[in-house]
Amino acid sequence: TKNEEGIWAVTTDPQVPGFHYYSLVVDGAVVADPSSQLFFGMGRMASGIEIPEEGVDYYLPKDVPHGEVRIQPYYSEITQSWREAYVYTPPGYDTNVNENYPVLLLMHGAGEDQTGWSRQGKANFILDNLIASGDAVPMIIVMDHGQAVNPNAPKPTPGERGARNLFAGFDTFGEVVVREIIPMVDENYRTIPDREHRAMAGLSMGGFQTFSTTLNHLDMFSYIGGFSGAGMVQQGTELAATYNGAFADVDALNNKVNVMYLSTGLKESPQMHATVNNFHKLLEEAGVDHVYYESPGTAHEWLTWRRSLKQFASMLFK
Repeated sequence: TKNEEGIWAVTTDPQVPGFHYYSLVVDGAVVADPSSQLFFGMGRMASGIEIPEEGVDYYLPKDVPHGEVRIQPYYSEITQSWREAYVYTPPGYDTNVNENYPVLLLMHGAGEDQTGWSRQGKANFILDNLIASGDAVPMIIVMDHGQAVNPNAPKPTPGERGARNLFAGFDTFGEVVVREIIPMVDENYRTIPDREHRAMAGLSMGGFQTFSTTLNHLDMFSYIGGFSGAGMVQQGTELAATYNGAFADVDALNNKVNVMYLSTGLKESPQMHATVNNFHKLLEEAGVDHVYYESPGTAHEWLTWRRSLKQFASMLFK
């Protein structure tokens, strides 16, 4: 409504707890609220508001030792472009100079970028609090940009999945992870550079990317997590025939992977919930050891993914 002074105001219905993107539509143009903070989400800069979750503080800053989130630029020969990773270093990283740390690669979803997990997801506060309570071991978290395009790859023909398809380019992104991101992190940070101390997880698109990357490179990863994202098996294809035969020998896979984790919100869209749940059932039927979690009352949103990170991080490197 517009008042006598020409000022517009809006009152919404009560919103459920959690982080919400919102926008203003002015004469058909979708814009961010100039009086609020901006977040990269929905594929663009948008406004955001946090509705407090009563009695819950695991993702809020507390009076505990805090780590740092650093910005790490690096040049990618594969994409022939400068890229940027956000890197969380745990409390004491700069003073405990003789200590090396395990690494979690943590990926965002299709509408976000490398800033999402620290800004909307509160990943640094989640880890600070878990480490302070003894529920997680100190670790380095690498949050990179999930889009990677090889400029030398053949151009897609009309109708094919092209660069505008956010789920295209998984193979290129996987190559960036194993050939560039991991070596860059091992060179610039005090890591424990082996598969037993390396994990990868992601939300939505990042979860699908995680399974694609880790299952094709089990020599480099021993912890796998998908939050509202999982493995992809085409209808009519046997699980054992996917991911270069990673599931062909289930006993060997169970011995290699220390934790395989899947989660979804109970209020996700039927299609998204079914995608994750069906993969869980395939794993269960095949005898693949894994943890499956359904977040009560949450949809395809940051509360689902914060809860998932809290659980997954507490299982790592123990």
